[in-house]
Amino acid sequence: MNWSELKSRSYCPYSNQPSAAIVQGKTGAYYAGVRVENVSFPLTITAIQAALFSCLSESDYPVKLIIAVDDEPDLLNYWVSQFNMDYMKSDDIDEIELHDAKKSVSTDIGTALQTLLPKAIVKQSKFPVACLIELENGFIEGVNIEVDNWQLGLCAERVAIAKAYATGHTDFKSIYVHTAYGEFSSPCGACRQVIYEHLPFHDIHLHHSDGTRSKLLTVDLLPYHFKSNFLSGNT
Repeated sequence: MNWSELKSRSYCPYSNQPSAAIVQGKTGAYYAGVRVENVSFPLTITAIQAALFSCLSESDYPVKLIIAVDDEPDLLNYWVSQFNMDYMKSDDIDEIELHDAKKSVSTDIGTALQTLLPKAIVKQSKFPVACLIELENGFIEGVNIEVDNWQLGLCAERVAIAKAYATGHTDFKSIYVHTAYGEFSSPCGACRQVIYEHLPFHDIHLHHSDGTRSKLLTVDLLPYHFKSNFLSGNT
């Protein structure tokens, strides 16, 4: 794997500016992140954010950030100081073995979602959420992650989508969401916009805290979603 190959996993139809980053966790594992844009630009996930949250969602902790020598990513200083990481620029990542986010689920989906909840990092909201994206052969896990700057946290659904792109697994079949609290598990408005772009006519299975479940089409979550043929992505 080299930077060009990793950057090619970016989803950037609007800017055409692919970006990638790698985070090393305390365990020694390396987690990739790529830019995942949205037609609603403020919902775009940056490469560093994606790599960091991939690491954190696997119950690891970031200790080093690696970026390409020709990259000048946004918010670099914030992320480095937020986690007190070392960081370096490198033109050669061929020897780095990246963590693969795809996993099998050996139990029923409901139990798997409940098992994921403790991985959520929710010091502010105290509201853990778990997500599984079903692939053709496996699953991508996601949990919600909060940081000091509330605006830079990500919901479980967007963490899972970012992990999927960074690891090259975009053969999406369906998505499952579970919240520990509340009467009804349901994605927030921001996640609905992102889910629609990446899983537009897929099943979404909502596992509620009382043990009941609902099944919808993702397109029905946001019937008047934002889209525009005037943007270069033509989504």
